[in-house]
Amino acid sequence: MKRILAFSLLLMFTAGAISGCNTLEGVGEDIEEGGEEVQEAVD
Repeated sequence: MKRILAFSLLLMFTAGAISGCNTLEGVGEDIEEGGEEVQEAVD
């Protein structure tokens, strides 16, 4: 169950990062933030 939740969150943040950023640096920051959220959700 935790894997499904983590994967779902990762997909949502990745989609947001791709659609919301105009620069490569901005995408990297959003992906990092998404990864941190997934880690918090799993813990």
